Amino acid sequence: MQTSAPPHRPLLGRQYETQRLRELIGAARTGRGGALVLRGEAGIGKSTLLGLAEAEASGFRVLRAGGSELEAELPFAALHQLCLPVLGHLAELPAEHRRALRIAFDLSSGTPDVFRVGLATLGLLTAAGQERPVLCVVDDAHWLDAASSKALAFLARRVSVEPVAMVLAVRPPREAGELDVLPSLGVDGLSDTDARALLGAQSHETLDEQVRDRLVAEARGNPLALLALPRAGGFAPPRPASVPTRVGHEFRATLCGLPAQARLLLTIAGADPTGDPGLLWPAARGLGIDLATAGAAATATGLVEFGTRVRFYHPLARAAAYDAAAPDERRLAHRVLAEVTDPVADPDRRAWHRAQAAAVPDEASPPSWSARRPGPGRVVVRWPRPPSSNARRS
Repeated sequence: MQTSAPPHRPLLGRQYETQRLRELIGAARTGRGGALVLRGEAGIGKSTLLGLAEAEASGFRVLRAGGSELEAELPFAALHQLCLPVLGHLAELPAEHRRALRIAFDLSSGTPDVFRVGLATLGLLTAAGQERPVLCVVDDAHWLDAASSKALAFLARRVSVEPVAMVLAVRPPREAGELDVLPSLGVDGLSDTDARALLGAQSHETLDEQVRDRLVAEARGNPLALLALPRAGGFAPPRPASVPTRVGHEFRATLCGLPAQARLLLTIAGADPTGDPGLLWPAARGLGIDLATAGAAATATGLVEFGTRVRFYHPLARAAAYDAAAPDERRLAHRVLAEVTDPVADPDRRAWHRAQAAAVPDEASPPSWSARRPGPGRVVVRWPRPPSSNARRS
């Protein structure tokens, strides 16, 4: 996807990280590519730094991908996200490399070869880089499927003479893997001075000095906590939970106050790792959701933005939207996403959605066609049973 990101204002306490990213992107402009892995806990600012990298990469073609816990078992799912905007260059590759990518992306039959897929991806990005330099941005790389992780690590070690920069963000703890051999940069918490400045710049209300000091102390320099906890109603007595866990609790508390249709809309959005509105809106319409009303209510929370892509405020917000739903609502979300996913262009993801929609293993029949949520404001949806020819094995 091409982008022309607006100028990015300086980030508090991130001078060194900013400099490293500028050096990486500057080198790629001159044909000396490289990679950098940002490591840090949830909410520490890795995604913000990825956004800064995009803003610094003026004139670059920006390719984005994101690991997803839901897609971690789908081979090459993240690599497909990254390469999709430049597949128009596929014809420029040698025949064996074209075939390797077509097999990896399930466009041809065969057994994928990670080595050939890596070489083919390098060739694809090199071809795209002839027009302008390329920046690859990969968020949540700790959730990459194993095949994509291997291919991207292979690629990152071979772009040193190409106009290609790669920036990946990972969250510890994670098992040792291919990305560990790449240059990395630890992203730590903000100093108390920078934390107070961030809190003061974002808050629309004057905070008591003791309240501010308590928030700074409990956030432990985590920018997401500094921004999310006051908006969610301040802070509670200390709890034996990590900052990301507490922020996730606050996100879920926000979701609980939404109308049922808005919660269901966010559940569908959370169940779709691609962020494609071309899937979200037809799926939501199929369930009779009032898109204008539900979309406005969901947007008002500040947790999600609906545009050319569906973007959650933070990966924790997306996880909260999905996890807060009842199991039958999550299955329903996957069911309708399967129905609107192209069975020819994206058969693997469609099959995966159908598998997630099944309450029990069933090779012959589709999953349950209705979802119920008990209690006030419940959602009751009945999905019409399709002809028997549609009840084929996923």
